[in-house]
Amino acid sequence: MDLLESGRKVADVAGDLEISDQTIYSWRRQDRIDKGLEPGLTSTERAELTAARKRIAELETELAIHRRASERLGKVVPPKGGSQRSR
Repeated sequence: MDLLESGRKVADVAGDLEISDQTIYSWRRQDRIDKGLEPGLTSTERAELTAARKRIAELETELAIHRRASERLGKVVPPKGGSQRSR
């Protein structure tokens, strides 16, 4: 962002870095959000949200595995008291 703040044009900076103008605009917007000049999720908040979504997906996968195992065990192992002989 220093290059833009020094007066260089977005197209020039993008050309020098061999990236699209849109990437520079996105970076600039995120920088303004991080500085509190625009509304939106900060880089830190975005990283935390991404990590939380990943963890939720992992937990949902783990839960599905436990549910399948529980269903299979329920079919193999009779419930307590259900297989005892009457006396």
